[in-house]
Amino acid sequence: MTVSNVKILVVDDEPAIRKLLRVGLTSEGYAVLEAINARDAISQVAEGPPDLILLDLGLPDMAGHDLLAKWRSDALELPIVVLSSRTDETGIVRALETGADDYVTKPFGMKELAARIRVAIRHRLQQQGERPIFKTGELSVDLVKRIVKVADNEVKLSPKEYDILRILVQYAGKVITHQHLLNQIWGGSTDVQYLRVYVRQLRQKIERIPDQPQYITTETGVGYRLREAEQS
Repeated sequence: MTVSNVKILVVDDEPAIRKLLRVGLTSEGYAVLEAINARDAISQVAEGPPDLILLDLGLPDMAGHDLLAKWRSDALELPIVVLSSRTDETGIVRALETGADDYVTKPFGMKELAARIRVAIRHRLQQQGERPIFKTGELSVDLVKRIVKVADNEVKLSPKEYDILRILVQYAGKVITHQHLLNQIWGGSTDVQYLRVYVRQLRQKIERIPDQPQYITTETGVGYRLREAEQS
């Protein structure tokens, strides 16, 4: 799938935001469709699903979270990236747990958004090519059932620990900055030391030697990197 073949449906009731996204994404090579409310979006997706949806949570006729939940309950598997001015932890976590592939806060940079779109599409294509189970070494993460195992032993994670691992799995092999994790999980308002505590707890549960991690490595002063998935 090339960029020129990718159709993106923008679901947002603000004309200025739709225009910004239409101009910016078109310049990146994407074909852009627009919906001004949930009813319009549901109709367009039913007629012919796009390759990705950019979904604003503040729609006039249905809460964005409810629309997201409807699409996921209908087994709509295409990537959905939430766009919202909300930066509170509850709203972000709810969107991700409801099935959003990513969460981008307004205002946003077009280059960053385009990068998030590429990652979301690549991730979905990888999932379609095989079962959505991430494996590296003895670590496995079932992204559908939310089951984490080391060897054959299931590991119980707290919601925050799982959210951190889920994001690292999504970008496995890449460095994920402290700020990205803080933005995604806590809305960016939490001190990085809080993140380090959760990562330390996560390592205690999945690493054989937590002080010498083989799965979640530290990029000093930048963030963390999860070891890439093994090729089957």
